[in-house]
Amino acid sequence: MSSSPSSPPALNTFGHFLRVTTFGESHGPAIGCVVDGCPPGLSIAAEDFAHDLERRATGRSRHTSQRREADEVEILSGVYEGVTTGTPIALLIRNTDARSKDYSAIASQFRPGHADYTYWAKYGVRDPRGGGRSSARETTMRVAAGVIAKKWLAQAFGVEVRGFLSQLGEIRSSRPEMPDWADVESNPFFWPDAAQVPELEAYMDALRKSGDSVGARVDVVATGLPAGWGEPVYGKLDAELASALMSINAVKGVEIGDGFDTVPMAGSRHRDVMRPGADGRPAFDSNHAGGVLGGISTGQALRCSVAFKPTSSLRLPVEGLDVDGNVVDVVTTGRHDPCVGIRATPICEAMVALVLMDQALRHRAQCGDVATKR
Repeated sequence: MSSSPSSPPALNTFGHFLRVTTFGESHGPAIGCVVDGCPPGLSIAAEDFAHDLERRATGRSRHTSQRREADEVEILSGVYEGVTTGTPIALLIRNTDARSKDYSAIASQFRPGHADYTYWAKYGVRDPRGGGRSSARETTMRVAAGVIAKKWLAQAFGVEVRGFLSQLGEIRSSRPEMPDWADVESNPFFWPDAAQVPELEAYMDALRKSGDSVGARVDVVATGLPAGWGEPVYGKLDAELASALMSINAVKGVEIGDGFDTVPMAGSRHRDVMRPGADGRPAFDSNHAGGVLGGISTGQALRCSVAFKPTSSLRLPVEGLDVDGNVVDVVTTGRHDPCVGIRATPICEAMVALVLMDQALRHRAQCGDVATKR
């Protein structure tokens, strides 16, 4: 989600009508966020955050980092007697299982593929403990904020945001178009076909033993959207989704609908033909556009895909540089994910939900009294 032109240079805040600011580092005392713009009257309690935070958590299976955080949310403000007040909602999570000593050897080194060098080049200083601010630990607070957005969207519009892992390395899902949501929630990969899970287990066991890593693809589907959300030029729904999803650590690509598969596709096939629908709204023969036309929602299911690069924290030695420009052997120790995409599904869901809530509030502010069939 893009920031307003008046935003300060240090962009730790995203959104327009719904604004989310995250703070904290991987090995600091705590991480947190402030959610500003949530309408009053939404029922929220600390236990509401537990499910999605557990879905994102490390240590959930042998295939992720074995760091084990309690991830207990403290609601500091914005909620009174169990409901939101309309004022900023501050959430805090204490870090309880950081092992900073694992990073002492690389404090003066730049790990290839990591943000070590770019943070140092930008700020002249960096926190090497677990990657500091560039760590995936920061995404915990995005998931927490996303819990609020998911709940509001469901209650206000019946919108449901769900995701799944559709590709792990070379292994592709056998049913990316028709995921079995019960299967998705029953395995640690968020995989849509339980029959393929043993293959994934064997693949990851071999990968972990090799010391290497692999990338992944996460698909997100949002249903129940009305037509009309999004802006016509700047602030397009798909543009803001792409921006929000690209802001997640390790993301290298975002597709809306058929994405890059549209390149060889004929226009006669790609266009989503409309016909009269039973409820008075148009019915579409297909959804190649992913539920967005001209930057505005069509009322169809919103579909987007996110590509995660392989993890760069590897125990396999590699040549790198230190802060003085000397060539050194870099070996990363500590607890790391052999594939960050395995637990990225709730993160992607959260970012999509936050964009949709922001767009819904913006649409209501400008066009809430427009009498059209949606």
